[in-house]
Amino acid sequence: MSELLSIAAQRNLRARERAQIAVEGVVSAPANTVQYQSRGRVLVIGGEQALLFAPRLLPTLKPEVLVTDGSDESSVPAIHLGLRKLDIAGHLGNFEVTLGEAGERDHEIIRCDLVVDLSPQAQLDIPLPPLGYFHADPDAPLALDALAIELVEMVGRFEKPRFFSFDENRCAHGRNGIEGCTRCIDACPALAIRSLGEQIEVDPFLCQGGGACATACPSGAIEYALPSPIDLQERVRRLLQIYQQEEGEQPMLAFLAGDASGVPSGDAPHVLWVSVEEVASVGLEVWLAALAQGAAAVRLVHQEPLPLPSAQLLQEQLAIAATLLDSWGYPTDAIACVDAAQFDAEAMPDWNQPLPPARFAALGTKRQRLFMAIDHLHQQAVTQPDVIAFDRGAPFGQVEVDDTRCTLCMACTSGCPSGALIAGGEIPRLRFIEANCVQCDICEKTCPEQAISITPRLLLDVVARKQPRTLYEEQPFCCVQCGKPFATRRVIETVLGRLGGNPMFQSERARRRLQMCEDCRVIDIAQDDEAMQGNLFKGGSHAG
Repeated sequence: MSELLSIAAQRNLRARERAQIAVEGVVSAPANTVQYQSRGRVLVIGGEQALLFAPRLLPTLKPEVLVTDGSDESSVPAIHLGLRKLDIAGHLGNFEVTLGEAGERDHEIIRCDLVVDLSPQAQLDIPLPPLGYFHADPDAPLALDALAIELVEMVGRFEKPRFFSFDENRCAHGRNGIEGCTRCIDACPALAIRSLGEQIEVDPFLCQGGGACATACPSGAIEYALPSPIDLQERVRRLLQIYQQEEGEQPMLAFLAGDASGVPSGDAPHVLWVSVEEVASVGLEVWLAALAQGAAAVRLVHQEPLPLPSAQLLQEQLAIAATLLDSWGYPTDAIACVDAAQFDAEAMPDWNQPLPPARFAALGTKRQRLFMAIDHLHQQAVTQPDVIAFDRGAPFGQVEVDDTRCTLCMACTSGCPSGALIAGGEIPRLRFIEANCVQCDICEKTCPEQAISITPRLLLDVVARKQPRTLYEEQPFCCVQCGKPFATRRVIETVLGRLGGNPMFQSERARRRLQMCEDCRVIDIAQDDEAMQGNLFKGGSHAG
């Protein structure tokens, strides 16, 4: 038995080596860069240790001390915080440290290139602080020595990759003043994404490539750029394809930020390592595509603790993946996120039968690639449910309409950012394409009649998912003057009811005018002396 295992291991090793050579030809497009410039202006924040540390940076740097407690004299310029509020904003080469409240006499702004925070608790307590901000324990001499050496190198021009691309046309953050999806904002550990109302803005100087925003984005509006999702998926596809062609068995696809040499059992022949900038940048569409294309297991391996927002985001995505796999009867441990120290190459999921690998290429949008993987896994499953239900927050689902409330005003269609809700043209009809719905909640919040609700779920019928279906329709109401359809009967009845007590609509002619199309209504007003006199009177009163 051991001899057979040895032969299988050798075959896997040969298959892995040839697969890795083959994917070397998959070249990623170079990412754009973001440039910083530091002139060496350093603000050291803290008490006595800050006063002692700052002179060590001379003469290479230009230190200044913001004294948070104590009143000792300093050999470098010093400012006392006192009881003022402290706020730090910006990044390497462009920090603004604000003291006090705007408009107050003691309000002050300090501009600097670097911030050294020697406070016992970090003044800027976020998961991924901006480049150029350093927090160190003031009572750790070795840490301060290392920091002093590092700071000397922080003068000049620096650049880093622009880790993301953003297509505002796909963004589902907001429409018509209504806030919708905030998944990327919630997931960003660097606080580099903010709302601009109906759109978001990603600050490339604050972004540090965590990648959770791209994984969280349901529409693909934000994509990771190092590598691009297409390049990454093509690399994975080729890696698995060549491995299988060379008769390799039971491949475990492992994504890792860094070097795998220190990962226990990381040299197992059946483990195919894929190097990425951050494991949180690899999302559901990549995991499922890997399983569809022949991976027996997918592992996200992190060597450093993940920032809390990134860890939470991955757990949410893993829960979605587990629900899908369980509904199909596949092992839910086929996809997992593990610490490098606990990585176990032998912990393979128990598949009832191997899946025939899919051969689809990495083409289309994020959702198209996700659905290609989902559809293949569904078609090969022993258990094939029609619908899979999810908790709220999943990136797909349906919209339901209460036909006792809906007036077909179409406010929801104008607000829908993904084209999931569409009007019926000349017929008063609301239609829905489930494949397009990202569950952003804008339609539910937009509806003036509170007639809309959303339900996270996955419809597995491919045709039904892509086909527009009617949620609600009415016969059109035709103009009582010319016969042209221009509204629904419910809308007209609602208008008549709401304006029933209005003194301007007490006459039969005025009420009949509400049942006319826009053109006929204008003509009728022009021919109605009473209506025209009322308008003239109002105009004269206003002028007077």
